[in-house]
Amino acid sequence: MKKTGEYMVVFCVGAGAYAALELAFRGFTHWSMLPVGGLCFSGLYHITEVSEESRHIQWIMGAAFITAVEFISGSILNIALGWGVWDYSGRAGNLYGQICPLFSAIWLMLCIPGCAICQILRRGLDRVYKK
Repeated sequence: MKKTGEYMVVFCVGAGAYAALELAFRGFTHWSMLPVGGLCFSGLYHITEVSEESRHIQWIMGAAFITAVEFISGSILNIALGWGVWDYSGRAGNLYGQICPLFSAIWLMLCIPGCAICQILRRGLDRVYKK
């Protein structure tokens, strides 16, 4: 039960944080980005929990995971459903307009504070669930 509650909190933190980042930098977001952000942060949280790799490798693993989630969710939301939530078609090196090297690099940079936040959150949740 601890893990379910823990990951529900992590998912909600990621959903809210991603929506807040989009609002701050783009001025808008789409409701579908909440579950995508929650999934991405949950994946990063899991990587920092189970990986014995160096922090640098965890950042790379996190960025790769987020890029994969972005490609899969973009393929569903933007291509299959036609919602047009984002489009990287004008970006160099894009793949079907859903991912591109620039945003993979941005995800890598966000994984640096993201991994630190995961560690802080894990310590706090460990205290909550030990009561």
